Amino acid sequence: MGIVSKMEKKPISRAGFDGLVKELKDLKEVQRPEILKTVQWARSLGDLSENADYSAAKEKQRQIDKRIQFIEDFINNANIIDVDSLSGDRVVFGARVVAEDEDGNRMQCRILSDIEADGKQVISCTSPVGRAMIGRCVGDTCIVKLPSGEREYEILEVKFKE
Repeated sequence: MGIVSKMEKKPISRAGFDGLVKELKDLKEVQRPEILKTVQWARSLGDLSENADYSAAKEKQRQIDKRIQFIEDFINNANIIDVDSLSGDRVVFGARVVAEDEDGNRMQCRILSDIEADGKQVISCTSPVGRAMIGRCVGDTCIVKLPSGEREYEILEVKFKE
C-alpha cells in the first residue's frame, strides 16, 4: 500500500490572497496575451536561430507561464486566515510583533506567509525568526538561529490591528 502525499495548506492573509488573484488575472489577461503577440511578431521575422527578439519573447513567455503555475498551485493550497479577527498576546500567523535582542536592538515585524514576506517588516512564518517567535507570548524570549549565529529576542508587544 502506497503512501498518499497530501499537500499541506499554506497560510496566507486575505489581503495577500486577493493580491495573488489580482496578479494572476493580470498575467493571464494582459501580460501573457501581449507576449504571445510579441512571439508571433518575432516569429514572422524569419530565421529563429538568430532572432534575438524571438528568444527574448519566448524566455519572457516561459517566465510568465512559470509564475502563473506557481500562483495557481499556491491558490489551490491556500488556507486564508482572517488576520483582522485575531487577538491576544501570543504570536501567531498575522501578528505584529515588537521584539528586542540582547544588544537592545528593536525589531518590528509582521508574521505572514512566505509569499507575502519582504524579509524586513513582513517576516515569513517559516523563516528562522518566524518559527522562533510563533507560539511565544509577551515577556517570553526566543532564540533565533541565523547564519551569523544565535540571537535571543524578548517579545515586547504583540498586536493584530494597526
